[in-house]
Amino acid sequence: MKKQYDFIIIGAGGTGLAAAMYGARLGLKTLCLGYTHGTEFPIGGVITTTNIVENYPGFIKLTGEEIAKKIEDHTRSYDNVTIKEEKVEKVEKKGKFFSIKTKNENYLAKTILFATGTKWRKLDVPGSKEFENKGIAYCALCDAPLFKNKIVGLVGGSDSASKDALVLAEHAKKVYIIYRGNQIHPEPINMERIKAKKNIEIINNTNVTEIKGSQFLESVILDKPYKGKKFLELQGLFIAIGHIPLSDLAKSLGVKADKKDEIIIDHKTSETNIPGVFAAGDVADKPFKQLITGVAEGCTAAYSAYEYITKKQVS
Repeated sequence: MKKQYDFIIIGAGGTGLAAAMYGARLGLKTLCLGYTHGTEFPIGGVITTTNIVENYPGFIKLTGEEIAKKIEDHTRSYDNVTIKEEKVEKVEKKGKFFSIKTKNENYLAKTILFATGTKWRKLDVPGSKEFENKGIAYCALCDAPLFKNKIVGLVGGSDSASKDALVLAEHAKKVYIIYRGNQIHPEPINMERIKAKKNIEIINNTNVTEIKGSQFLESVILDKPYKGKKFLELQGLFIAIGHIPLSDLAKSLGVKADKKDEIIIDHKTSETNIPGVFAAGDVADKPFKQLITGVAEGCTAAYSAYEYITKKQVS
């Protein structure tokens, strides 16, 4: 017999965990399914790969791992919430319920929340596949110590890319930020930190067109000369060019997504086009994506799920 829950959350990042906590507070029998083995992010999600978090209210400065652990511990403090490390393989509508299938279990849910987040966007140039994990990396917090006293590049110009560069600068001898636009666009405080680092150099209006090496990455080719040369010697290259929404599972259920594959939600309720199905966090179609906005959407989804169950009298 399938195990039945009021509220099943697919995804155990900060958004999913916060939604599970709030669902439990509302008295919903709640299950949060996260999958860590062989994926990019552990329980706690992408925030765990952030070195320092300074924009989450109530905490002046914490590491991403610390704040994720606090949210997880808060969620686990409720008796009516369960967190499991299981990969969801299929979601279907079964009468009044939703069927969620993992490798080893089948669950029934009155309501579901997709908090599946994103995966790293990869650089699609010659050599990018060959040198993945052989000099190409995505998580500065995870891998920066491997490049101690080496010369590394970082592709990207966002605030998160700038934070990655600052982490790299603590270990590497030299860090090149390679950005296709006129100038990088971090938060002002991080821009000042970048400027203060003598071992960070910014290369604007430039793209990496090829990655070269023998056994490991040794250099990149740029689309325009930098200091007279298109050849740039590097021993590591970090990619920070954004993320791809993990919305395929939701779309297979009939949930609508936009052109960027972000799940379209009602921003008042976090509900999708399918009644009883919600989405929140980085996978949803909100332009400003932060841990705090994902947490807010997740909590909104939990409350909307509670109202849906109560008003529809789903049982």
